[in-house]
Amino acid sequence: MKLLCALGDVRKIAKVVEAADLATFETGNVHPFYSTFALGRDAEWACRQFVLEMKEDDEEGIGTFLNIAHKSPAMLGDEVEIVATLSEIDGNAVNCTFVVKVGDRVVAEGSQGQKILKKEKVERLIQQIRG
Repeated sequence: MKLLCALGDVRKIAKVVEAADLATFETGNVHPFYSTFALGRDAEWACRQFVLEMKEDDEEGIGTFLNIAHKSPAMLGDEVEIVATLSEIDGNAVNCTFVVKVGDRVVAEGSQGQKILKKEKVERLIQQIRG
């Protein structure tokens, strides 16, 4: 693991809310808002930018937690910005906070964690689970 990032460093991503990001279940579409589960996926991607910079070629990141407080809706077609801030490096754990906004309006806040592991360890975990 390369310690190339410092606490307080920021990574940003932007995306437009698409139909696939809406709260849609087996019973159909619930509303035209950015779903919490799609927002979580995208927040993880923003936070993963740190892991991509810090992992060695023989390493990979694996998620350890995701906390989301959804504050207000983002609608289909809105552009959201996700700002991830590196909040903690503890051994191989890389933890971030994030804020999701449409313009100046906060849509969500939260935190996300990953561990950087050797790819061979990830493969061993897969094999253990599969039996």
